[in-house]
Amino acid sequence: MGVSKVYYTNMRTTLTENLLQKLARLVKRAGMMDIDFANKYTAIKIHFGEPGNLAYLRPNYSKVLADLIKEQGGRVFLTDCNTLYVGRRKNALDHLDAAYENGYNPFATGCHVIIADGLKGTDEALVPIDGEYVKEAKIGRALMDADIVISLTHFKGHEAAGFGGALKNIGMGGGSRAGKMEMHSAGKPYVNQKACIGCGSCKKNCAHGAITIADRKASIDTNVCVGCGRCVGACPVDAVTPMNDEANDVLNKKIAEYTWAILKDRPHFHVSLVVDVSPNCDCHAENDVPIVPNVGMFASFDPVALDMACVDAVNRQPVMAGSFLAEQEQNHHDHFTDTHPDTHWQSCIDHAVKLGLGNKEYELITI
Repeated sequence: MGVSKVYYTNMRTTLTENLLQKLARLVKRAGMMDIDFANKYTAIKIHFGEPGNLAYLRPNYSKVLADLIKEQGGRVFLTDCNTLYVGRRKNALDHLDAAYENGYNPFATGCHVIIADGLKGTDEALVPIDGEYVKEAKIGRALMDADIVISLTHFKGHEAAGFGGALKNIGMGGGSRAGKMEMHSAGKPYVNQKACIGCGSCKKNCAHGAITIADRKASIDTNVCVGCGRCVGACPVDAVTPMNDEANDVLNKKIAEYTWAILKDRPHFHVSLVVDVSPNCDCHAENDVPIVPNVGMFASFDPVALDMACVDAVNRQPVMAGSFLAEQEQNHHDHFTDTHPDTHWQSCIDHAVKLGLGNKEYELITI
């Protein structure tokens, strides 16, 4: 596979061009308008942000894409699937409330929100793929019913995958509840009893009753745990960790296989904004300060090259003083591995290349 093109623009503005206008210029230059949107159902896959989190993408960015697609006759909607963990996005009614609260409503975005896997996360399409780990991906039905998939991603850190980019936004985000359980099933965590302070944050954030507190120490019943990883990010003293690195490798490879299930056999295009790069996922109701300065906006037809370009751009940035990353040991020459040393983001990229999803080599075109 040849070198892929990734288009980039920084976050600087002028008196004649604001950020939204720059985004429109970026995606046009990157070729998004070459897609035939006329009378096609087009899903913009996005993360609406857990209420309380303020690092998620502003809805204004999604309106830029929605308006461009509608100008070409496309029938566009914003979408995401329900979550596994305790929070405001675990069913479609609460999820819609959360999306509206964060500004994702038709008045702000110019299009409707559809929760792809339905009321309780059970409305799924079964997609045969015969992958190395996944034989039948379980994808939110509305996402699979779309003719075209556009991903709009807030690029940030992630406590289990290493970082959250286009592949994770599509693969993990597109899985139904059963699909998310399948992806997480290899990555069940454990509690370091010496470090645990018995605060109960992990138990409060477990939707499956897998965590108990006894003698001011938490423990996890792995027979009940689904491996969603929410407790890992919830622990204030980092006492909850994945059992081993292999589990995170399997998680990342399953994310790649789910992404392939969603994107294969139909047009797709991808946009990532490397801004407010928080250490953890936007699923958290808190986001902490960014680990690096804002970088810019990236776009490509190749989600693998896009993720690589974003990783490389982040790793060229200085660490933000006072951030979570600044408190960690800088051993890996890799901001995401230094932020979450038990993760291995490269496994997702490499597996995606193996599947034919895209290319690690890219040409960065600055506009």
